[in-house]
Amino acid sequence: MASLQHRQQQEFEEDELNKLQSTGVACDRLRQALKKCIKDSPCVQRDARSAQDCINAHDGTVPDRCFSLLSNFSDCKRSMVDMRSRFRGRKGDV
Repeated sequence: MASLQHRQQQEFEEDELNKLQSTGVACDRLRQALKKCIKDSPCVQRDARSAQDCINAHDGTVPDRCFSLLSNFSDCKRSMVDMRSRFRGRKGDV
């Protein structure tokens, strides 16, 4: 019965995401990586704009990686509400 208790540890392709500590909250490592990516972007650092303004601007000051993380994070959160994910598992969450 001990095998039922064992949770499989999944990993991201990027080593940076694997280094983040999981808190057990759904989609948390994606959220942390998205937050770090936007905070480190030139839009926030150099222009001192809010993260939401930077994402909505689409002016090239936020790296494409941040937008892909945002898309993955949105998919993960959306899959929490989708009843089909009870069988398939949450998207992007590890």
